[in-house]
Amino acid sequence: MRIAFYAPMKPPDHPVPSGDRRMARQLMQVLRQAGHEVTVASRLRSWEGKGDPTRQARLRADASRAAERLVERWQDGTEDRPDLWFTYHLYHTAPDLLGPPVARALGIPYVVAEASYAAKQADGPWADGLASSREALQQAAAVIVLSAVDEAGLSGIVDSRRLHRLAPFVDTAPLAAAAERRADHRDWWWRGEPGPWLLTVAMMRPGDKQRSYAVLAEALSELRDLDWRLAVVGDGPARDACLAGLDRARLAVLGERDAKALAPLYAAADIFVWPAINEAYGLALLEAQAAGLPVVAGRSGGVPEVVADGVTGLLTPPGDSMAFADAVRTLLVDAERRQAMAKAAADRALTQLDLSQAVAQLAPIIARVGQ
Repeated sequence: MRIAFYAPMKPPDHPVPSGDRRMARQLMQVLRQAGHEVTVASRLRSWEGKGDPTRQARLRADASRAAERLVERWQDGTEDRPDLWFTYHLYHTAPDLLGPPVARALGIPYVVAEASYAAKQADGPWADGLASSREALQQAAAVIVLSAVDEAGLSGIVDSRRLHRLAPFVDTAPLAAAAERRADHRDWWWRGEPGPWLLTVAMMRPGDKQRSYAVLAEALSELRDLDWRLAVVGDGPARDACLAGLDRARLAVLGERDAKALAPLYAAADIFVWPAINEAYGLALLEAQAAGLPVVAGRSGGVPEVVADGVTGLLTPPGDSMAFADAVRTLLVDAERRQAMAKAAADRALTQLDLSQAVAQLAPIIARVGQ
């Protein structure tokens, strides 16, 4: 089939690296491996994060015009007319204002992946976005969820027959290849600096990311009696605030890195650390394990579905800096356990969380709704 792919929050080729962008690109890869022709339908961003009604109205007007242009382009049966519309990641601050009207006008199936629905926003500044998301979800022929948390939130407005689980996934091949050259990558990145090296990969923005960085700083301040270094990959508008509490003498700030650079960085580290406050599931947690890193993370959202607690890493109560510190200490002082978890993490990623598993799960769903 020809599939029109759309990500209202951030297009797959957006210049700013993020987990959201990487997952969008991976979903396109999965659909292509399943035999479909996938093109980005639009790069229009509907995201509005401040609750500004004027901007929301302007985005709606822009989306209405864009939808009209797409329908006009495709309704006469042009060669690139899609057989199915696929939207990735919609919610109240980034509703899908394009897919539903275009799919209705063309009479094609409409599919959504990784949607969330927060009923508490019904009386808030994004009430219109929530209503649009609800309408889109009720129109969807299939709603694909990547975590039990999202499934629970959607179960009240989406018929169970249209809800489908897809395990979070990652393309393990480049990460496993990097792990095979671990010693080389360690020499390159750390230049002989003593470890062990902790690694975190996360954007630096206000809200949950900044709070996670604060918990990380508090936890690591409890570990000054141990030898370790921390490498941080990421950047953003809250950079100074996110880095404020971290020990600069032990810190390497590496800025934004693309996927090609991330693989050897994961392989060069010893433990991946991220408090994961209100994390959906954490693509970086998946990538780290695929590169053979044990993980210490907060037990929030879909993280327990990605990290097998006690097997591939250690999970702690969200926001509990002391519990997080204790978990990191456990792995720092026990190299044997750390190495066992590293192997288990790589094995589990390959056998249960690989892109090939996603193809096997998603292909029949798409085939069924596209009949």
